[in-house]
Amino acid sequence: MTRSRLFRTASTSLLTLVVCLIGCGPTTISIGSPGPRQLKVKTVMSDNSLAARRIAMVDVSGMIYNANRPKLLSVGENPVSLLHEKLEMAAKDRTVMAVILRINSPGGTVTATDAMYRQVMRFKRKTGKPVLALMMDVAASGGYYLACSADAIMAYPTTVTGSIGVLVQTVSLKPALSRIGIQAETFTSGPNKDAGSLFSTLTNEHRTVLQQLVNDFYKQFVDVVRQQRGGISEDHFETVTDGRVLSG
Repeated sequence: MTRSRLFRTASTSLLTLVVCLIGCGPTTISIGSPGPRQLKVKTVMSDNSLAARRIAMVDVSGMIYNANRPKLLSVGENPVSLLHEKLEMAAKDRTVMAVILRINSPGGTVTATDAMYRQVMRFKRKTGKPVLALMMDVAASGGYYLACSADAIMAYPTTVTGSIGVLVQTVSLKPALSRIGIQAETFTSGPNKDAGSLFSTLTNEHRTVLQQLVNDFYKQFVDVVRQQRGGISEDHFETVTDGRVLSG
């Protein structure tokens, strides 16, 4: 419906979550942005005989993150909020008969991806309007998860998709700091509070906690794929959900 602008990469000093999938967090979203702003509709293809009926094309591009992407002289857009606003426009416009969700994204964070997935599912329930996911260059991981919210998926032969899985990556600076004579002391309320901290070393208990987190998120991802993509046979299901990338 409009050209979307997305994304801002964020980092945390304790734990970098590179989550290429979905999540189970709350779906609270921030709508709008500072200052007056109005979405604009641009016609990309027209058939005069069908002037009273339209198909809305909604772009989701770049990393999926619940944060504004800063731009020169402006705050930028929040992809979660932007998708919500576009779907609201499509829902209120009686001439819009269907939506094409054009996805060009390698994924993103757990909650942002899950929130956007739920937005599309809610739109379909509320309006009864069909949604088609169109995969572009990349629709992998969280991009694939978001596509699962559509009634049908189309991809180019050269689309890179799949990558169904979860990644939690940690970095420790403790060994490097020790070499230069710097020692970090951390006081925690529990043995697993500093799991993944830059200034601690992962223990076996930490690894168990983080692996369980990954397993829980992965199970949710796989459950959604199994439910929404019923055409995947059981013989191939384990293969396509093992984290590998696939072509369209």
